[in-house]
Amino acid sequence: CMARGLNVAVAGIPKTIDNDIDYIDHSFGFNSAVEAAQVAIRSAKTEAVCNLPNGIGIVKLMGRSAGFIAAHATMASSDVDLCLVPEVPIVLEGDNGCLPHLRRRVAQQGYAVVVVAEGAGEDVLGTSVETDASGNKKLPAIGEF
Repeated sequence: CMARGLNVAVAGIPKTIDNDIDYIDHSFGFNSAVEAAQVAIRSAKTEAVCNLPNGIGIVKLMGRSAGFIAAHATMASSDVDLCLVPEVPIVLEGDNGCLPHLRRRVAQQGYAVVVVAEGAGEDVLGTSVETDASGNKKLPAIGEF
């Protein structure tokens, strides 16, 4: 543009709903993703309460290596008993472990709801050297069963 003598201004706008960009409050689509996650959380609670004794509803949310959607959806909901995000290492056993906490919650209320961010659990499941079609590192499959 400068070579042709054109006066052009360019504004770059980041495109991610994960809210993982520094220096901005919320990225485009983040609030909508949190609202959609709350619908999934309510559905998981309904399934956990109604269909099984001692049911556990699990909601896996996107975010790659950022747990903002999972964390904000959890804070906006009174239904979540455990939220796992990639920024915090998972401790399975022990007094503060995830499994004893879930056992206590199920014993207290008869069900539990767990929210898992997409990249959570690498410290437990290990990392992958594989990449997807876009060249991104494949994340551990914490939600496959």
